[in-house]
Amino acid sequence: MKLYYAPGACSLSPHIALLEAGLPYDLVKVDLRAKKLENGDDYLQVNPKGQVPALRLDNGELVTEGPVIIQMIADQAKDKSLAPARDSAERYKLQEWLNFITTELHKNFSPLFQPAIPDEVKTFFRDRLASKFKYVDSQLAGRDYLMGKQFTVADGYLFVMLAWADRLNLDLSGLSNLMAYKARVAARPKVKEALTKEGLLKAA
Repeated sequence: MKLYYAPGACSLSPHIALLEAGLPYDLVKVDLRAKKLENGDDYLQVNPKGQVPALRLDNGELVTEGPVIIQMIADQAKDKSLAPARDSAERYKLQEWLNFITTELHKNFSPLFQPAIPDEVKTFFRDRLASKFKYVDSQLAGRDYLMGKQFTVADGYLFVMLAWADRLNLDLSGLSNLMAYKARVAARPKVKEALTKEGLLKAA
């Protein structure tokens, strides 16, 4: 498989999933502004959406959209328990979390990365994100991970959102469950490996 990524972008989520799953893959870096690959090729010829992540399967098929990609990865490594079994009540709960992260967190971050958007508008989105993270904090009470004791692909995705919060100086320090959770996920060896491979963490 081949993962098209940009360092620190939401493609970090499937990168973590691939490492946690123990699946073989190649990394292809994308310049999102220029829509170019490192060799100069036009990324739009690979993924007309122009976004990351994109995952090229061994059969040549291209899969896009992070929540879909990470479930596909989890289903290819069932022994790692990165997602509950298909059609189970727990799987639908995982999908509920993935939808929450992608719509209520991920998309609310988007305006904060746009220089043209006025500060007062960004303040609105920062406040909205703070309230959404407060909800997540309440759901993490007494839990190691979003689904309980077991790390799943949803945790890798939420961790990326928390990394974005750090990058944009969104103060979540008062959310003790969330801060303990972030430290717990950050300490996972495969998470550290993904961050290191993307140049976001210095090799030990």
